[in-house]
Parts: sequence; structure tokens; C-alpha cells
Amino acid sequence: MRYGNFLPEGGTIGFLAPSYGCVIEPYASLFDSALSRFAKLGHKAVLGPNCRLDLAVGRSNRADLCGRELTESFLSRESDVLISCGGGELMCEILPFVDWDALRKAPPKWYLGFSDNTNYTFLAATLLDTAAIYGPCAGSFGQEPWHPSLSDAYDLLRGRKLSFTGYPLFELTKVKDEEHPLLPYNVTEKTEYRFFVQRPGFLPESEAAGAGSAPSRLVPSPAPEEGLVETDHLSLSGRLLGGCIDCLENLVGTQFDSVPAFAEAYAGDGILWFLESCDLTPMSLRRSLWHMRMAGWFKNASGFLFGRPYHYGEEMLGLDMTKAVTGALGDLGVPILFDADFGHLPPAVPIVTGALAKVRADREHFSITYTLS
Repeated sequence: MRYGNFLPEGGTIGFLAPSYGCVIEPYASLFDSALSRFAKLGHKAVLGPNCRLDLAVGRSNRADLCGRELTESFLSRESDVLISCGGGELMCEILPFVDWDALRKAPPKWYLGFSDNTNYTFLAATLLDTAAIYGPCAGSFGQEPWHPSLSDAYDLLRGRKLSFTGYPLFELTKVKDEEHPLLPYNVTEKTEYRFFVQRPGFLPESEAAGAGSAPSRLVPSPAPEEGLVETDHLSLSGRLLGGCIDCLENLVGTQFDSVPAFAEAYAGDGILWFLESCDLTPMSLRRSLWHMRMAGWFKNASGFLFGRPYHYGEEMLGLDMTKAVTGALGDLGVPILFDADFGHLPPAVPIVTGALAKVRADREHFSITYTLS
């Protein structure tokens, strides 16, 4: 795994918009405020050509021009690290226009972004063997004052911290709007973590039929969720891979799908999946996980971390997000942690996609430590 150089004192941050640009409110004001904040911290800024554009549906510009901007941002020597302007909807469409061969040959550079930016942070690991950071986009750094999670993301970019802890409260309802663009996260809900491990004596599907494949048994098998039991604490380790499931599910079976090869290459570490969702309902979440599993994505999984989904607490026909996950993955025989500090309900710890990680958690505490090797 390749790792970029950290942002030095007085270093330059490159901003780019492979998904949404910073045009409408509150994002335009947040971006201006973020640039001012980084300038006060001593950093110069280089803005890509699409940062302040809104010329395409679900994206800042045409797919080919966004692909070019992303490629050139990595090849440019002007910036030390890169931060995406925002999430969005259709970053997947730029992927054929990214020069992946050029990026593979170029020196690695840290990239920070989340949500639709999964289309790069995930593929950086699986296609380029290069780590990226799943964390706040540029506008989040414009809020006043900074939440500790933003200081954590900045400290990671600077190389000051590789260990992070969760946060006691999270935001369920945001108060930031066009008239109040710089308000901080509205953290009002108590953070509580839930954990499931393999039930003693339960035969994992990975042993019965091979991980990621359909069962070979001709007799009825137990429901997947019956293979799990809830516990009060959890320890996990492995090489991190994941992001927003809304984006990941679209990559399955495409020319950009190298997940089985990646899982095999790092089988000795085990793949520690971190996953969260934005638009998915409980039913669509379960279907997406089924699709990913049937494509062999979860072979050699050492465990799963699920962040807080945007549709937190939603239920359909008796199926909530937790049951959707346990029903899809419960018979893999690996631990699952829910409501971890990342996803579409802030705050979020920055996650180094591609790095080795150790996770420790109980009902009220969460910690993650990265090893860059």
C-alpha cells in the first residue's frame, strides 16, 4: 500500500470538484470560510477549474472535464494534498475519463472526501494500491467553531495523529441553512455502539459453502441473523476498505471492480470493511449487501464497521438498518459493529482507506488506530 506525504507546515492544499462544486448556499459560504481558515493556519490553496461550477446534473461539470481535473490534480506539483469540494450524485460517470495508468505511476498524494468521493477513495486502494482518507469535504472546515472531528481530520492530514476516538454526541437534525451557513454540527444525540459476534456453535457460511458464495447444503439453513449474538464490547483488526454503499454497489461487476483480487492480495491482513449509506432504505441496503456478497466482495473479511446512515432509525416491513445488515451478513462468522463514528450523520473520525487498523469499542467508547504499512 502506498501513502502520500503529509501536509507540511505552510504546505499547499489543492481543492477539486469531481462531484458537486461549491456554488449554492450554504456550500459557497462554507467553502469561502474554509479557505480563510486554512489560510490562517498558514496554508496556500490551489483551486481546480470546477470548484465553483454547477454545469451538470449531480456534478460540477461534464464527466470528461471532471475526470481531467481529478487526474491533473494528482499529477500537479503545486499541491501537497487534495480535498474534495463536496459530495454529490454522479461522480461514478467520471471514472472512464480518469487516467488511472497515470495515477498509478505518479507519486501518491493524500485525498480527503466522503460520500460520492467513495468513487475515488475506494478505487485508490483497489486499483492503485494507494491509501486515501474517507472524511469531511472542504465545506465542513468552514463551520465556526470547528468540531473536534475536523481538528482530527486536519491533524491526520498533517501527520500529527494516527489514533482517534469517537465522539459522545452526534447530529440527527442539522440546523445549518442558507441564512446560517457557518453553524457547527448540531450534536444533540448520545452516541451508543452495538456489537454482534458469531454465536457459539454456529457454522459460518464461509465454512459451509465458501465466503461470498451461495450455500451448497440441500437442507434448510438457519437464518443468517441467527448466527449472531449481541455483546458489550468488541475488538477488530484488518486492512480497511469501504465507503458509501450507494456508490460501491454501482461498481460491482464493472471494469473498475478489482475487489476480489484486492481481498486475495491482502488475505493475510483480513479485510475490515467500513460501510455507510445515504439514500438507501433498509430493503435497498439489504439488496446491495447481497449483490456485493454474491460478487465475492466479502471474501477474507475480518469484520464490518457500519457508520450512521442518513436514514437513521428508518424501518420497512419490520426491517430496520441493523436487521438488514445482520440478515445479509450474519452467517459470515465475523464481528459487526453498528453506529460507528462516520457516515452521513456527523461527526466522523477520518478513516484511512487501505491502511491497517485496530478498533476497540464498548457501548460508549470507540477507538481506531492506523498502521501505515
